[in-house]
Amino acid sequence: MNFNRRRFLQAFGASAAVAAVPSIAGAAEGTQGTHVVVVGGGFAGATAAKYLRMWSDKKIRVTLIDPKASHTSCVLSNLVLNGNITLNELTLSYDSLRSFYGVEVIRDHVTELHPDGAGVTLKNGGDLRCDRVVIATGIAFKKPQGDVNYKETPHAWIAGSQTKLLARQVRGLSAGDTFVMTIPKGPYRCPPGPYERACVVADMLQQKGGGKVFVLDENDGIQAEKATFSKAFGGLYSEIIEYVPNATVESVDSANHEVRADGRLYAGDVVNIIPRQRALWFVRKAGLTKGGDGWAPVDPLTYASTVPGFENVHVIGDSQTSYQPKSAHMANSQAKVCADAIIRSLAGLPNDSLERKQNITTNSACYSPITSDEASWLTVNYAYDTAAGRMMKVHGGEAEEWSRESYQEMFAWASNLFTDSFH
Repeated sequence: MNFNRRRFLQAFGASAAVAAVPSIAGAAEGTQGTHVVVVGGGFAGATAAKYLRMWSDKKIRVTLIDPKASHTSCVLSNLVLNGNITLNELTLSYDSLRSFYGVEVIRDHVTELHPDGAGVTLKNGGDLRCDRVVIATGIAFKKPQGDVNYKETPHAWIAGSQTKLLARQVRGLSAGDTFVMTIPKGPYRCPPGPYERACVVADMLQQKGGGKVFVLDENDGIQAEKATFSKAFGGLYSEIIEYVPNATVESVDSANHEVRADGRLYAGDVVNIIPRQRALWFVRKAGLTKGGDGWAPVDPLTYASTVPGFENVHVIGDSQTSYQPKSAHMANSQAKVCADAIIRSLAGLPNDSLERKQNITTNSACYSPITSDEASWLTVNYAYDTAAGRMMKVHGGEAEEWSRESYQEMFAWASNLFTDSFH
């Protein structure tokens, strides 16, 4: 299906503004005095906390726990590499969640999950009792083969100090230098992200007079925006980018900036190692990833864990597996479905009615910078399939051309997403 820009923006507006589920008006009265703990303050956790308070008319007490004072967005973070945005501009505060929605924000680590979501244990704050727990803790990395030192060969896949380090390294590249990056076997956070990073670095080298970018992809092909990135790699950057599919990483020597993949040695002036990913240690320790190959299996009607004994624990965002891509926009969508389900359940309302099943939809959309002032976009919509009992892709698409107009729209799209999740 050809998905033009107007339909893309319409799809985003619908998913960012309201839940894709029926009205829960009247349910809030039945939630008075209940308490939900949200673990993790990224796009999934912040959205869940906000909408639990908003849709319950602030009758549900919501506590958000995160070890950091604010969240740094991975969305747009590839633009830190070329200096088109700063990390400060991507730092999202919890102030609105506190002051406007009344979310209690605790800066701490969760060390233990109580049976059936009855509470959590904090590293510094003791036990915290509740009626439901929402886990939104993002990703962890699997250790790559070899001697990997992320201070030498950064991943920059969790925005923050690693992003600054990689930015310093790539800005120091000169004409004729080589950049080597690895792309992990899926699933991983932000499917188009590595390919847009390759384009950003290739554009920087092109402006400096040329160079080489090796893209070592452990997958058998480009995982998102295939037409766009194939065209960029094979056309615009054909003299700079060498794309290598099925490039299983055998070893990394960070000290010498070398990567061995499928018997070939790649040496770079800058090496960017993006490792394979899985759910955070806390999620695995609690037993929520049982049967999920490193991710937590969930019921997409509620995002409740499908592992016996964890029915009152919900997992949203990157840590869960439900046949949907791992992206900030998708995390925002899932959080709303989850918030709706929790409010219904606490009020004694069913979540498995045919009407609700037919209205469960989510959306993942993003813009991808291709040059320093041009971008492309993609979107994909999912709906609950009652026969299959899972979320299924229903339609989606990507831009036919990258453009300056899309580059400008990228910032409005991100601003809308930031506002809907954190403000």
